[in-house]
Amino acid sequence: MAGTTYKIIELVGTSDTSWEDAARTAVETAGESLKDLRIAEITKLDMIITNAKVTSYRARVDLSFKYQK
Repeated sequence: MAGTTYKIIELVGTSDTSWEDAARTAVETAGESLKDLRIAEITKLDMIITNAKVTSYRARVDLSFKYQK
């Protein structure tokens, strides 16, 4: 029985509006150059604060894709 191998990379997406948009940005940008994306796991969320105001959202994402020989 043949198995499948996946590679996992860590990405950080950013957005001025939300964590959801930040995660989406990371996945969609990776999808422009990687094939067979499978699972995205958000591992950390944080914000950039400037002058006591939230100015940017960041999502750290572990993304798996099928390993191609």
